[in-house]
Amino acid sequence: MARGLQFRTARDLFSACPAIARDMKAVPTDQPSIEFCRALLAGRVPEEAITFCAYLLPERAAIWWAHECLSNLAELLGDRDLELLALVGDWVGQPGNPDHREAVAQAVEVPPATPVSWIALAAGCRDGDSGIDQATAEFPTAHAVSAGILAGLARVSLADRFAVLSAFVEMGIEMAEMEAQQQPADAY
Repeated sequence: MARGLQFRTARDLFSACPAIARDMKAVPTDQPSIEFCRALLAGRVPEEAITFCAYLLPERAAIWWAHECLSNLAELLGDRDLELLALVGDWVGQPGNPDHREAVAQAVEVPPATPVSWIALAAGCRDGDSGIDQATAEFPTAHAVSAGILAGLARVSLADRFAVLSAFVEMGIEMAEMEAQQQPADAY
């Protein structure tokens, strides 16, 4: 990693994003963020590593990560979720495109009922769409990303769940490291 993560330690992330404390029981430490995330994965509640990654990643990257995680579970998703997944993929590829923004805004289900509808909500909230209920928008994008991935993960067989969870967390860590390399040096 050339420059470093935006949040060098878990405590930095918790300080910058107080909402994470509503979504996690883990107590932040001064461990580097990646080490803390891996410790969560190895801990008593490994699902908290998903939540930590969702907050660690920049919003658009978090939505892309969720898209990629849920794409790996396509056989466990219904037709509506697969349609939403395609819309979210288009949005991430071109977030400024008004057609993609409008499609996501129209597709958002409030409250979300499926794994991908959480991700669509995250994309819609990220765009600040006024059509999305303000009560739902009180949660950060990371909350919706985490909820979507965890809802998808709940559909995985118990025998396979930890392996899939681990793969998703490693993908999130890899994305965080790639994002860190793309940040300008003066951002730190």
